[in-house]
Amino acid sequence: FEHGGNAVDAACAMLAATSTMWDVLSWGGETQALVYNPKTGKIIAINGLGVAPTGATAEYYRSKGYKYPPEEGVLAAVTPGTPGALITMLAEYGTLPLADVLAPAIELADGYAIEAETADRIEAEKPSLKQWPYSKAVMLPHLGSAREAPVAGEVFRQPDLAATLRKLVEAERAALDAGKSRKEALQAAYDRFYRGDIGVEFVRGVQEQGGLITKDDLANWRVKLEEPRHTNYRGID
Repeated sequence: FEHGGNAVDAACAMLAATSTMWDVLSWGGETQALVYNPKTGKIIAINGLGVAPTGATAEYYRSKGYKYPPEEGVLAAVTPGTPGALITMLAEYGTLPLADVLAPAIELADGYAIEAETADRIEAEKPSLKQWPYSKAVMLPHLGSAREAPVAGEVFRQPDLAATLRKLVEAERAALDAGKSRKEALQAAYDRFYRGDIGVEFVRGVQEQGGLITKDDLANWRVKLEEPRHTNYRGID
């Protein structure tokens, strides 16, 4: 708002910041939002739900000895929805560039004083985190100590995430420098995540750990703009 943005710009900046602060869903999660358009008087639903990879069939899980898909880990993962939903919201209904909207999140990814609730949750979940080398390297900076998670007030750094967010901003900047429109520049950032070098590295890491998400799964995923379910009750919509 202080930079002249609208409510969607502010919501996207908030979403990016809280995802960076190891929110429940994080940057790899899913995003749903309801956007009221005062010009049309209508509400639009942003559906940024991830989907299961094409290889996640009942037959596949049975072949691995599962009765149901596991509750966590790479075989439970869906395509990441938050980056695409955030960029789509910004392109369709925001006014500011991605560089402005992601600036607070990048600052936080470079390092922020972690709060007790998140730090203690990481410590409590460290047996699970230790299964995954990339998670362990970031979330457990004191590996081998009695407390392996950060402590409250410690500066918590996520350099790979910061680099990823900067790549999105770089893609937008390169497109703008090439004479593209604001919307086209945001699409360039979207494409870099889902169809470019970020996506390639994402898929490599997932498959290295035994996951099923492919380049095509990422490239074929779409954010949906939908009419939300609604009803009228005693004169109120």
